[in-house]
Amino acid sequence: MAKKEARKDTVNVDLLKRLCETPGVPGREERVRAVIEAEIAGLFDHVETDVMGNLICRRNPRVKGKAKPSPEPRAAAEGRPTRVMLLCHMDEIGFYVTFVDDKGWIWPNAAGGFDTRNLFSRRVLVCTDDGDFPGVMNPGGRPVHISSPKDREKVPEVKEFFVDLGLPADEVKKKVRVGDYIVMNEPALHLGNKFVSKALDNRVACWLGIESVRSLVESGAAHACEIVVAFTTQEEVGLRGARTASHAVLPDIGFGIDVTLACDTPGVPGEEAVSTHGKGFALHIKDASFISDHRLVAEVEAVAKKHKISYQRSILAAGGQDGAAAQQAAAGARAVGITVGTRYIHTVTEMIDLSDLKAARDVLAAYFATVA
Repeated sequence: MAKKEARKDTVNVDLLKRLCETPGVPGREERVRAVIEAEIAGLFDHVETDVMGNLICRRNPRVKGKAKPSPEPRAAAEGRPTRVMLLCHMDEIGFYVTFVDDKGWIWPNAAGGFDTRNLFSRRVLVCTDDGDFPGVMNPGGRPVHISSPKDREKVPEVKEFFVDLGLPADEVKKKVRVGDYIVMNEPALHLGNKFVSKALDNRVACWLGIESVRSLVESGAAHACEIVVAFTTQEEVGLRGARTASHAVLPDIGFGIDVTLACDTPGVPGEEAVSTHGKGFALHIKDASFISDHRLVAEVEAVAKKHKISYQRSILAAGGQDGAAAQQAAAGARAVGITVGTRYIHTVTEMIDLSDLKAARDVLAAYFATVA
């Protein structure tokens, strides 16, 4: 018992680091999927990869002699348990190689949304079938010593950035092809109770999809629902994997697992902060893609309060997440978002508070054990 309690109070930072540092842009999530597959042995009863590259993992109910609670109405009509689906996208924002010129400069095409002010002087990794090659990314133009004040006012577009591998042009052209992909190349950092990395959006969700089920299993708790964790593809370019996965799974209840903004930093008014570090997981009410089911919001709140799990409500003015796909698939599903407040999203310095991550894991594990 003491061992289980000690495990409950810890966060598997090593797994989070490995997930974040593994390259995987929209459409090329296979390496991230391999890390997940190695971690989930024994947690699920059935695992499959669909044609979109989604990893769909199913765990059957474990009732253990208890009275079986009534499932959701649609599930009851179909004579099956309630199906709860977690959608956790694997992809990170990055680039595809669109051209390699005669001088060996590599020109990228964005896969996901970038604020180009955060792209200056970045170390990157060009991922090819023959290996990964480190390089640097910069925009074209004059450096500071020979630029004019007017030059320095300009914010370049993505198409003005290029990658330099530091290799002869003929060698670059042999190694790199159009369609290879590029990610930021920065190590993760564990800073006190904070964790900093590129790709926390959305390897946080991948971690939660694994660790919430692991926590449930290690607790020995029964659960009357069928649990489906879908590690989805291509969220950053339009929830594409989540849409196909949700149509295949047809959940009764969908959880969009993601990060959200934590703008509790200088220069942002309090009313625009969205969430605050250290106040628990963010119970996602609304964004531009969907509005959470108010009954499900209340259910999650009740579980959090019962288990003394810290949480905060949040609304995101723009953007979207995979919960929308679950809500809108086929006949639809009740859906809600469970998110972790993240500072500096879509940069290489994305930062979470580990206590918020733990709260998100704990509320999911507790909800599985109580859902009818």
